[in-house]
Amino acid sequence: MPHLARRRGPLRLALAPLLALAACAPIRMLNAVEPTSRVQIVRDVAYGSDPRQMLDVYAPRPPRPKAPIVVFFYGGSWDSGRRQDYRFVGAALASRGFVAVIPDYRVYPQVRWPAFLQDSALAVRWARDHGGAYGGDPARLVLAGHSAGAYNAAMLTLDPRWLGAVGMSPARDVRAMAGLAGPYDFLPLKSERLKTIFGPPGQRPDTQPINHLGEAIAPLWLGTDLHDRYVDPGNTRRLAAAAKARGARVETRTYPRLNHELMIGVFATPLGWLAPVFRDLTRFIDAETR
Repeated sequence: MPHLARRRGPLRLALAPLLALAACAPIRMLNAVEPTSRVQIVRDVAYGSDPRQMLDVYAPRPPRPKAPIVVFFYGGSWDSGRRQDYRFVGAALASRGFVAVIPDYRVYPQVRWPAFLQDSALAVRWARDHGGAYGGDPARLVLAGHSAGAYNAAMLTLDPRWLGAVGMSPARDVRAMAGLAGPYDFLPLKSERLKTIFGPPGQRPDTQPINHLGEAIAPLWLGTDLHDRYVDPGNTRRLAAAAKARGARVETRTYPRLNHELMIGVFATPLGWLAPVFRDLTRFIDAETR
């Protein structure tokens, strides 16, 4: 990460070993340095019968009355990921005053599209039904995600089938959606694994969030970076333009000094100075859940 070497100041120089570690190590390494003293963590809550249908809850301590509930979906190309690796995300959101729910969901090869969306919808239903026990307000429900998780959040927000199957409506129940480095318009598929995950060619247009823009769209916050080698930033630009054309409120942010991993890595307190992603996203949530 040579661009970091040009930064100046004793704090940034002191953090250089941590930044080098964050650049090359699994993102879960950031969990070791994220403060949790003001956070209540409840782990291993079942929202379904499958071992992957589990979630963790992060709540402010002391509780904040009527806190927004943020359901955060992590990425992993729909074939990997663990909720435990994103403790730093849950802790950061809870420290900011939100009730954060981070679910696992079934992934390939156990399942293919749309099973991970069905799991995501079940987790959102759990958050609406049970978030109040942790100080959350079910009327202030926000969906968020990074990478493949941003896709899950976008599909649940834009395509009413998935929340409709669990007795919810995105137009009624979702106050806003926030996506970080999300794939929203990624046809044609080149990866053989993705071709398997998303099914036969005739089905694939139905899998794209950009093809499910209706008339009632929740406000969207869409963030990307200029150096993303995994998800083309054009996904964000195209969805934002199409949603705005439908009359939706859309806030976009492009961060010039990040990459795909750091778009979520900067949620960790020691990396937050790299870019104001967390500040921008949480201000958006505050504004849309007043």
